[in-house]
Amino acid sequence: MKVIHLISGGDSGGAKTHVLSLLQNLNKTITAQLVCFRDGPFAQEARSLGIPTMICGGNNIFRTRRQLTEYIRQGGYEIIHCHGSRANMIGALLRHPTGVPVVTTVHSDYKLDYMGRPLSHLTFGNINAWALRQLDYRIGVSDAMVDLLIQRGFPPDRFYAIYNGIDFTPAPNQGDRLEYLRSLGADVDQNSVVVGIAARLNPVKDMSTLIRGFAAGYAQCPRLRLVIAGDGEEREKLGNLAKELGVEHQVTFAGWISGGMDRFYSALDINVLTSLSETFPYALTEGARFHLATVSTAVGGIPYLIDQDVNGYLFTPGDWQSLGKYLAALGNDDALRRDMGEKLYQKASTQFSIQRTVDTQLHIYQEILRRHSRPKMARDGVVICGAYGRGNAGDDAILEAILQEMRSLDPDMPMTVLSKDPKSTRLTYRVQAVHRANFPAWHRAMHHAKLYINGGGSLIQDVTSRRSLWYYLHNIQTAKRCGCKVQMYGCGIGPVIRESHRKMAARVLNANVDAITLREPDSLEELRAMGVDKPEILLTADPALTLRQAPEDQTDSVLLRAGIPPHGRYICFALRRWKGFEEKAPLFSKAAEYAYRTYGLTPVFAAVEKHLDPGANQMAARGLSVPHYFLNDAGSAGTIIGALSRMEIVVSMRLHALIFAAGQGIPLAGVVYDPKVSAFLRYIGQEQFVDLEALTEEGLRQMIDHCAAQSAHPEAQAEAVKRLQEMEQRNVTTARRLLGM
Repeated sequence: MKVIHLISGGDSGGAKTHVLSLLQNLNKTITAQLVCFRDGPFAQEARSLGIPTMICGGNNIFRTRRQLTEYIRQGGYEIIHCHGSRANMIGALLRHPTGVPVVTTVHSDYKLDYMGRPLSHLTFGNINAWALRQLDYRIGVSDAMVDLLIQRGFPPDRFYAIYNGIDFTPAPNQGDRLEYLRSLGADVDQNSVVVGIAARLNPVKDMSTLIRGFAAGYAQCPRLRLVIAGDGEEREKLGNLAKELGVEHQVTFAGWISGGMDRFYSALDINVLTSLSETFPYALTEGARFHLATVSTAVGGIPYLIDQDVNGYLFTPGDWQSLGKYLAALGNDDALRRDMGEKLYQKASTQFSIQRTVDTQLHIYQEILRRHSRPKMARDGVVICGAYGRGNAGDDAILEAILQEMRSLDPDMPMTVLSKDPKSTRLTYRVQAVHRANFPAWHRAMHHAKLYINGGGSLIQDVTSRRSLWYYLHNIQTAKRCGCKVQMYGCGIGPVIRESHRKMAARVLNANVDAITLREPDSLEELRAMGVDKPEILLTADPALTLRQAPEDQTDSVLLRAGIPPHGRYICFALRRWKGFEEKAPLFSKAAEYAYRTYGLTPVFAAVEKHLDPGANQMAARGLSVPHYFLNDAGSAGTIIGALSRMEIVVSMRLHALIFAAGQGIPLAGVVYDPKVSAFLRYIGQEQFVDLEALTEEGLRQMIDHCAAQSAHPEAQAEAVKRLQEMEQRNVTTARRLLGM
């Protein structure tokens, strides 16, 4: 593989470090040619590292275009990779004459690159904004950067994320730390806990918050000392602030550190960053290399490195009070400081190493070449429609599972999702999305797609909404008229109460649907009763059964943010408002007390639909006299599954809480508000359920007793779930066949 990298040549900071370390390592595997548009220290350093470097200078961009076009053709380069505004502009001009795919790495927010330079912003800034939209693919140096650009309207399915990686080879012994710190001017002794930061002293780094936070922490922990490595326009202002707060003797302004930063980081106990804006700063991974406990603002890609309360602390920009609290906690607890530093090192060294960065970059190149060579087809891809973008974790889990399964068939397949909140869907799943009411948009998508997927859940029913039923039937009919194959995917059917609706549904499904895959037998019986017999009908399972839990540190962080110790003994209640719930709510409180006093299980009330369920959970927990917790936002499907895996028993009205827990082998008890709940439980051979209207205190206790006994023998449920996961693959094989694969 041959890749040509374009860069201005005047770059510094993180972008410079990223490009040089990346190319140095890429050239061990592929040919990575560097082209700079000016000679100077950057190009010289590249040559010293053994990176093939060419200068293509001058201000005539058309001549530069001609030269590089010829060079790329003759050299057989397969990808053009741009870094920075000038390179983006040239890359945009090279797309057509070379026929080579062009990708750019976005190292910073292009809207802030020329802050304080209005003329440059007006010229170079606008040119760069235009050029970015002309290129084929974009790489953000963090998922947060990718999210930012998607929010600005860039196509979500043309993005990749790559994190700045460093070499985690252990550094040699750096010598006496006290001697070094004193050489910088720090007033330290053996008992000192040294907080450090390496950054420019400018407004974006918000050093004022650092000084204020340090002063607050010092008031609670006199062992703390602060050393600032860096310089800039705010030096005098910050010195005056330290004096004003009475910590001028505890704060050391060391200026720029020469000769590398290893000795500086090795002398610290706590690494800190207070920036208002970042992408993915090297300063934190460099600190992690030395096992430093870390406190940082939750900006850019930093939350992907730091899991709150697990391997570090995060705070909102400007919140010096929280910063002070965290510094004091770490300063006063040596064991906590060491534990967090070690956990951060373990995560950073495995997920953010330079080798990981290089491997990711090579994978991106391979994917770009594969996508570039994919044949153009008149009809291609799928349109997916369901109850998405409403904040319901169950529905969104179905979407996530379907997207994963479609990508397993063809990772480059175009996909469009109809969503109530297309912005959120684009951000979360990196997929094209249009509003479910934007009829022209989804008509256009249907005219180009091969397959329309009516995506899971109980969409064909009239209990919660008549309009919803009409909407989904209309879309099915429209998709067929537009020339799509139509699949109802791992879905539930019913209840459809009105006879007119039953007749309408049967007519539409018989005339327009090619295949229906059903998540449980009750839906099969409902279809038969309605007279639906023309489509191919298969019994499968809910797609959400295929999802996996998030890594343990992410789950720990979600629980800790809710104030829940990650490794306690818990019983989970996942409830929702429904007719008759208010009357029955006190029974859940009594059941929670029973579980706590009988089995030592602390109640956790978890929300599946985060906009609706917290109110039901609060109602059920009213008057509860034993310790309990609320998990109102457990994040994505992966972290919800992870949280449920920590429970010993799950009592749920919510179907997908039962599905998620079943997949983890957790004993279940269902409270049925809709036939879909009992249908799933019967499907896995689980008889522990009761209708909401028939719920009694004694009945709940008996189900909890049964679950407690079952926890010692999870084999039967685990086997049933495994069987369903295997059956679920019929959803995928059916889609494959309809797509003609």
